[in-house]
Amino acid sequence: MARTRAALLSLSLALSLGASACAPTIATNGFQAVDLKPKDVKVGDTRSSVLLRLGSPSTQGTFDPNVWYYISQQTERYAYYLPRVQKREVVAITFDKDEKVSGVKDLTLKDGYQIAYDRNATPTRGRQLNWIEQLLGNIGHGNTGALPQDYDPGQQRH
Repeated sequence: MARTRAALLSLSLALSLGASACAPTIATNGFQAVDLKPKDVKVGDTRSSVLLRLGSPSTQGTFDPNVWYYISQQTERYAYYLPRVQKREVVAITFDKDEKVSGVKDLTLKDGYQIAYDRNATPTRGRQLNWIEQLLGNIGHGNTGALPQDYDPGQQRH
């Protein structure tokens, strides 16, 4: 009886540990809205009022500093797998020359797209060494580690 109870207890403990291992780790990164969300900014608001209500933007436009971006995302990670983005929100606030909001654009994960990176490397000039030449290439070349007594690194040697 006691043995059956202990077996059931250990089985339920193992099942609960196994079920908890499948629970994802959720992380939220980027801009965290406290009182006002960036998409609640209206056309005609001033730059200083946006800064006062939302704080500094996540980033500014690279080529146009009159565009502020407030970026946040939520990722989910299961055990040892790579994190997967579940939700992303990017709000682009554009200011005109009078420092007033001229546009607010709300972008989500569906508006983004994957960029295919080119994995090719740019070749360097010169001869390509094979692995044995790379391994044995420095034998016999180089310093023994001992410097002469009168060594002065700022002085040229002839």
